[in-house]
This record gives sequence, structure tokens and C-alpha cells, in this order.
Amino acid sequence: MRGRPLLVDQHCHGVLRSGPERAGFESYLTESSSPAAPGTSFFDSQLGFAVRRWCGPVLGLPAHCAPQDYLARRSELGAAEATRRLLRSSGISAFLVDTGLPGDLLTPAELAEFARAEAHEIVRLERLAERAADAARDTSSFLAEVSDTVRDAARRAKGFKSVVAYRVGLDFEPHPPGTSQVYTAAERWLATRVRGGRLNDPVLLRHLIWAAVRTGLPLQLHTGFGDPDLRLHRCDPLLLTDFIRAVAPYGTPLVLLHCYPYHRGAGYLAAVYPHVYADFGLSLAHTGARAGAVLAELLELAPFGKLLFSTDAFGLPELYVVGAEVFREALAHTLSAFTSANAWSPGDAERVAGLLSTGNAARLYGLQSEA
Repeated sequence: MRGRPLLVDQHCHGVLRSGPERAGFESYLTESSSPAAPGTSFFDSQLGFAVRRWCGPVLGLPAHCAPQDYLARRSELGAAEATRRLLRSSGISAFLVDTGLPGDLLTPAELAEFARAEAHEIVRLERLAERAADAARDTSSFLAEVSDTVRDAARRAKGFKSVVAYRVGLDFEPHPPGTSQVYTAAERWLATRVRGGRLNDPVLLRHLIWAAVRTGLPLQLHTGFGDPDLRLHRCDPLLLTDFIRAVAPYGTPLVLLHCYPYHRGAGYLAAVYPHVYADFGLSLAHTGARAGAVLAELLELAPFGKLLFSTDAFGLPELYVVGAEVFREALAHTLSAFTSANAWSPGDAERVAGLLSTGNAARLYGLQSEA
């Protein structure tokens, strides 16, 4: 693989405007919602090691520097300068940003400015409905607002995202609910919900997902591991098989996010259904030095035009750098092994590298440049 390919980050989140201190910083190195066990540190993980390996040199420190030295240098530079250096070093040329997470985060436009790149919004369906519920006068106005907001979002955003895996699992009823079902569910939810409450009604979640499907824009679905809010056994993408079949007549692209440890199943779904794509964001950053093995397993069965790079970065600009560099290294080592064995030609390896890095995402989301 020649050179250092630019990347399209097809699924990420915003970056913190300030801080954080060490405990806060470490909390972004894990999917756990709890502090590290006494006497341990989240820096002692594949992701923690990768931050020290790849981000230290960007801030003027040796690779693998001690955590305290790294954090001291970061504090010396300040959050804005550290963010600017890290994002610009990532080699990411376009960001597709899920704006549904809370916090004092950079907007997609601000992220683009810091990174000197382009950024586009991915609308999180559950947050869209929760905002509509906060402003609703009654059930009818709530449902009308949801419909209008989905339609408006489809005109300005590049796609939608759902965390139905967290709320009810992926073994949900695959077909769209009827109008009376939706109205009854909305009435019940609004009557019991406190302001700011999360949407976890299975009927309304299906209603949202199918509203997004009907727009034809790519729909990203969380699958695989994440924070303790989910039940991992209910996040296997294979549970979506009947839903995938139901969506097929619409042709709406479904993007299976993260997937690990079910990435081989996701690869199968991408292989047999034309509208299914598999993303390996989060998986590679968290597997670090073992990322090449995970990537190679995805390349076993999934069509090469159906795999998408992302970082799933959230909060720390370091996570964009780690996601990008771990992917580049895993890809280079994997393709080198294929070409060294004469299983792939160098030309084919270069072409596939371009597809995974930028080409597939540019084509799927209608970005201006395509590799």
C-alpha cells in the first residue's frame, strides 16, 4: 500500500471544548461507565497504549511516553491547540457526525474548521423524538413534529442513526407498526414520560426507524459492543435478518456499526444483502495491536465495496488519531500478507485500500470526492 491514505470517517461524534482532567480523560478510553478498579488504569488497555503510541509524537513527545507526561503536555498546550494538532494530523478528510450525544461538544462545522476538513451531520432518531416530545402539546402534535423533523433532516443531513440496540435490542418486530399502534404508544409514552426522558417504547422506535427507511438515506444501526446500557447478546447484527429482508424492497442502505465481536456475522449480512454495509469503527481502536486480525476476519467474506472505515471517536480528539492510525497500520499489514502470499495482486490491494479508506463512504453518502 503506497503512501498514507486520506480517510472518510463515516461515523463519529463531537469533541469536548475543554479539559478533561485525568479521571475524565481515562473515562473516554473505555466503554465502562464505572471508574477503573482500584490500583488499575484504563491507560492499561489496547486503546490506552494506542493513544500513547500515536498521539504522543503529535504533541511533541516520544511514542509510548508515560501517561502523566502525556497529560501534562496536553494541559500545557491547552484543549484548543491539542485538538487542532490532533485532528489535523489524523488525515481524515471528511467526518460524518452523529449529533445525538449530549455534552459541550464541537458542532460538525467547528469540527471541520479545527480539522481543516469537511463535516456532515448524521441525525440520531431517538434524540430527534425526545426533543419533539419535550416541545409537544399533545399526542397529535408530537407525531406531526416527528414526521416533519424526519423530513427536514432528510433534506440537510447525510443519513440517520438509531440506538435501538441499546433501548430494546435488535430482536425487535421487523415490520412497521400500524397508525393506531403508533398513536396508542405515543399517548402512553407521553403520559408517563418526564421531560428529558429517553425513548424506549418498542413501537415508537420501530415507527422512527421505518420513517428513516422511507427517506432512502443510509440508516446507521448500532450493533455489537458498547457501554453497559446494552445487553450484548441482544446486539448481534444477525438478529436484524428479518428487518433487513423487510427493508430490501425500499433499497435503503443499512450500515451495521462496530459489530465486534459479531463482525463475521455482519460480514455475512453484507455479503448476501445488497443494501447492507458493515462498519469496523470502534472495533479496531479498542483491539489496538490485534486490529489486523479483526480486519482480516471482516475481509474473509464481506464484499470489499461494502466495508466502511470510521473512528466512532467521542470527546477526545485523540480517538480520531488512534482510529485512523490503527486502521492504516492494520490495513497495511493485512494487505501486505495477502500480496506476499501472491493471493492478491498489488494493484488489487491498492484498489481495495482506496475503497475502505474513502471510496465506499463517498459513494454511499454522496460525498463530492470519491477515491
